[in-house]
Amino acid sequence: MIEAVITLVLRRFGCAACLVLFVFASTASWADDPRPEAWRLFIGSYSDSTPAVGSDGTVYFGTVVKGLLAVTPQGLQKWAFLTPSEIWSSPAIGSDGTIYFGCRDRKFYAITPEGKLRWTFQTQAWVDSSAALGTNGAAYFGSWDKNFYAVDRNGKELWRFATQGPVVSSPAIDREGNIYFGSHDHQFYALSADGKKRWTFATGGPIITSPALDGEGRVYFGSVDGFFYALEQDGRLRWKARTGGSSNGSPVVGMNGHVYALGSDGLWEFDEGGKRVWKRAGAPFTVSPLIEADGTLFICQPVGMVAAFDPDHNMKWHAFPGPNGWSSPAITPSGLLLVMNMGKYQLIAIQGDAPLASTPWPKFRGNLRNTGNLADPQP
Repeated sequence: MIEAVITLVLRRFGCAACLVLFVFASTASWADDPRPEAWRLFIGSYSDSTPAVGSDGTVYFGTVVKGLLAVTPQGLQKWAFLTPSEIWSSPAIGSDGTIYFGCRDRKFYAITPEGKLRWTFQTQAWVDSSAALGTNGAAYFGSWDKNFYAVDRNGKELWRFATQGPVVSSPAIDREGNIYFGSHDHQFYALSADGKKRWTFATGGPIITSPALDGEGRVYFGSVDGFFYALEQDGRLRWKARTGGSSNGSPVVGMNGHVYALGSDGLWEFDEGGKRVWKRAGAPFTVSPLIEADGTLFICQPVGMVAAFDPDHNMKWHAFPGPNGWSSPAITPSGLLLVMNMGKYQLIAIQGDAPLASTPWPKFRGNLRNTGNLADPQP
């Protein structure tokens, strides 16, 4: 019932009216949905960072004023690593537990699981691109200084690749070690592990979202030109679809190879051939969805509602944890869904239906540790 009211208000009166409706809904109880919360943690800051989950269940994410936070599986803060400026990127966790992230102080950081500085790497501009981690121990990321960087596990620069625009797109790595990312210069890039250009693909606008990869080597991403693209591993266009203006949310790959893309007016589901099989209409979805092991699709919708859909697109449950900004949902090994409430500066754990799916790219950054690497095993 509440969902129907929100949809009606959104279509007739726009987002401003929906925000008023959300304020009303957020003061109510969760009686409209029995979905339990495991815990809520007040984090004291805005955050657009998607949490990464370590092998011991510790949750890591960046904030605007509190630096990088580490939270126990039970929802208690372990430590905070303060930075001199905002963190808009999402952390990635290496195989040894090292946490990597970029910051708007123009540095890229590596810190220990105990929250101690390991090293920093200096760039010439903000680092909002979330790092991808190679199986060789290298970290790959872009910067607003128009360069794409590779640094080794000790923070030494391996190489840099110059583009003609800022790089905020977070890279993805395929099983062969090739690296994919977009730039504000309208180009989508494929590089080899040694930084050599393999190919580029031109779009009609900046590329601010991050790519997803499937098991066949195909690459998926959206552009501000209003199209969603599917490319073969060699850079040839497989198909493209008009989805409207680009969203900040990035695609994911679900069951049967279906791809979920975000556009200006909703969430789209495409089959492998590019045929639209479903659309969830609404105001722009700003974050990536997440696929659970039983095929459940979990999405954070406008005005603070989260919802779970079964593989036949029937809504299983929904709730109102609060507006989540641009932080995509994450999940723990036990199936707790992690979402932000930016109205109250909280990280919320909601009981999900299953652990993360074993599809090639079931969430933003591909896996629990946010490594952006297809070679990393899924849980």
